[in-house]
Amino acid sequence: MLRVSRRVFVALAAVGLAGCEEAEPPGRVRLATGPRGGPYAIFGSRLADEVHRTHPQIDVRVLTTAASVENLRMLGDGRADVALSLADSAADAAKGRGPFRRPVPVAALARLYLNYLHLVVPADSSIRRPSDLSGRTVSLGAAESGTSVTAGRVLEVAGVRDERAVRLGLGESADALAAAEVDAFFWSGGAPTRTIAQLARRRPVRLIPLDGLAAALRRRHGSVYENASIPAGIYGLRGPTATVGTPSYLVCRAGLATATARALTAVLFDRRDRLPVPDAPGSRLDERYAIGTGTVPLHPGAAAHYREVYG
Repeated sequence: MLRVSRRVFVALAAVGLAGCEEAEPPGRVRLATGPRGGPYAIFGSRLADEVHRTHPQIDVRVLTTAASVENLRMLGDGRADVALSLADSAADAAKGRGPFRRPVPVAALARLYLNYLHLVVPADSSIRRPSDLSGRTVSLGAAESGTSVTAGRVLEVAGVRDERAVRLGLGESADALAAAEVDAFFWSGGAPTRTIAQLARRRPVRLIPLDGLAAALRRRHGSVYENASIPAGIYGLRGPTATVGTPSYLVCRAGLATATARALTAVLFDRRDRLPVPDAPGSRLDERYAIGTGTVPLHPGAAAHYREVYG
């Protein structure tokens, strides 16, 4: 569990004050999530319901999207106020690197839960390690998704250069693997992920271990990547699978009204038992974990909530 000293917490909160002025009344919030029926869309819809129950005057409109990268672009151009994102995509947006040509004025409300990078192949595949993907057809995830960013970086650090990459969403990737139209696909999400569990009942699958890659990713792209393990028994697998973990953040426009940001953050934790989070280690919403958003500064409204919790 991440523990942050009072000194570090105050410093994070101070950084979050920069560029975050009151800019709108708290009556309307546009929340960018992910594909319809996916985990981000489900989480966002449930969060919107809980916000409305607690603050009837706040109208949260849930927007379905391709997920992280598109969500952050929507914050940048004013089409969304709050969004869900993988941590590496959010860090890229804050710095104006990777898929973002310039910095996005983004702030964090919370670090939510850990996602597990899946590299899925048929159980009878000859692919045993990431380097075996050379010359194979691989789905990196949907275009403009955080999964596609992380997957591309994994291939880079694993030294894979000539794969035939396609960009399909999770459901499309699962269908394509079942039909032998792709040799493998990436997905970053909870463990288990329902779509992959359903695929495993149609066609047995394996997960390719990604051990040792988190350290290489941290050296090249920052500290958001963690060593993680998908537990034994999931998807019918006999043993645990080493992989790369990446947190999900709840982020917002830096100019979101402070009162709105504070209210949303409070609901997130006051109603945590009603929110769907992955049933896996590291998935529990916890304020001590939530403030660790790295190079993405906390919004002052969120910082106010955490100061109240910490006393």
